[in-house]
Amino acid sequence: MTRPRYFVPGQLQFITASTYRRVPLFSSPRFCRELVRALAQVREEFKFRLLGWVLMPEHFHLLFWPQPAESTSRIVQQLKQRTAASILRVLRRNAANPWCARTLERLRLPPSVHDQTAFRVWQRRFYPFGIYSEKKRLEKLAYLHGNPVKRGLVSSPDQRPWSSFRFYHLGDDSVLRMDHMP
Repeated sequence: MTRPRYFVPGQLQFITASTYRRVPLFSSPRFCRELVRALAQVREEFKFRLLGWVLMPEHFHLLFWPQPAESTSRIVQQLKQRTAASILRVLRRNAANPWCARTLERLRLPPSVHDQTAFRVWQRRFYPFGIYSEKKRLEKLAYLHGNPVKRGLVSSPDQRPWSSFRFYHLGDDSVLRMDHMP
């Protein structure tokens, strides 16, 4: 049984969510663009402030300020549902492509799972961390911006377009604009 989550009003949230079986879906630029599109839509609908993000091959981190705080779970749920639907649609349409076929097979649920679908894109849970100070906010931003370098995806954070680093350090909001705290 999962425990209910409590989110502190006015507190920033640092979220980590991973793909099912850690499948590296976001090594595909097409799927990266899809997650960015869905994030922009969910942000517009829920009116939260997005302060940082990074998209890694098999997970993402978000730093945002939800209003009200209780909307955190719904925001993440909507983001995951929308990206799952579009990713599965693309993989099914292109199942003749070997990469798509292998990826779709890795997302297949075992026969013992009783679910409405045969596939899963995201792990069911996500991991929230409440940000309680400016020091912690800056620490989490540095962590998510440094993640692609630490993992060896790029040699410098400015080389990763799927991150808020370029917004903060190069003034580039071409992928996704960030908000500022009031």
